[in-house]
Amino acid sequence: MKEVLLIGTGPMSYDYFKILKSLEFNPVVVGRGHENSQKFRDEFNCKVVEGGVESFLGSTEKNFDSAIVAVGINLLFDVTKSLVKAGVKNILVEKPGALEISEFEELSNLSTEMNSNIIIAYNRRFYASVIEAKKLIEEDGGVTSFNFEFTEWSHILEKLEKPKVVKEKWLLGNSTHVIDLAFYLGGKPKEMSSFSKGGLEWHPSSSIFSGAGITEKSSLFSYKANWESAGRWSVEVLTSKRKYIFEPVEKLQVQNRGTINKDFHEINYTLDEEYKPGLYIQTKKFIEENFSDMCSLGEQLEMMKTYEKIGNY
Repeated sequence: MKEVLLIGTGPMSYDYFKILKSLEFNPVVVGRGHENSQKFRDEFNCKVVEGGVESFLGSTEKNFDSAIVAVGINLLFDVTKSLVKAGVKNILVEKPGALEISEFEELSNLSTEMNSNIIIAYNRRFYASVIEAKKLIEEDGGVTSFNFEFTEWSHILEKLEKPKVVKEKWLLGNSTHVIDLAFYLGGKPKEMSSFSKGGLEWHPSSSIFSGAGITEKSSLFSYKANWESAGRWSVEVLTSKRKYIFEPVEKLQVQNRGTINKDFHEINYTLDEEYKPGLYIQTKKFIEENFSDMCSLGEQLEMMKTYEKIGNY
């Protein structure tokens, strides 16, 4: 059986651990501090190695096929870099993977040199709602247009205890969940005009966003977000036959052409209800080295210019 490393002992690692156990894997869990590591031990009655990934890699002779990185956003780059240098073949990194284009370029060069495969974990690609919609969209003949909203709730976020660098690039670390999903379904942007204004104490570059463009597949798209007002995440994808509405993103509503009714589509949501939505299928595909529909490091590096343009970074 493959040796799997799980780096981190925060909330995301709890979700990953449950899924790995259900897939009959016993991951080696590596944490940094004692407090979180002990909480993890108490929750799952398992061994947790303390001291951080670099200390662990320097003290073990084991070779690991796969690693899942679920640490704080500001630590993703350094941890992933250490794993690549240690020769880990496949690495699943929580989004966004890094915060700077230069960091992605360094990881890209290093992973090529070490023959490592780095995947960015956008679990919303594997929601039951998204998988079903993707099939229906193909049946319809493809996407003709789409729009999305990525409004964040500033009244909550301003109170979160997060590193300054993480909050200043919140669009990269959080909003890209919905932005990635929209472009995953509708196609990558070919041309795009972006507008932004405002700014918040914790996110000074912008707080109100609007834009539009055309994709490589000739689909038109638009987006909006206002972090100073009301709103939520949503995606709408249109074909020649139907409109597919993700609001909330976990559920799929369908509106047929020539009607005004929006009906929730009947889907088996069992996995998304038992585990963190989308995470089970994403993790299973990663462990099986089936990387179709996943976000590669190269894809994320390419999209970083789009994200920075939207966020006015």
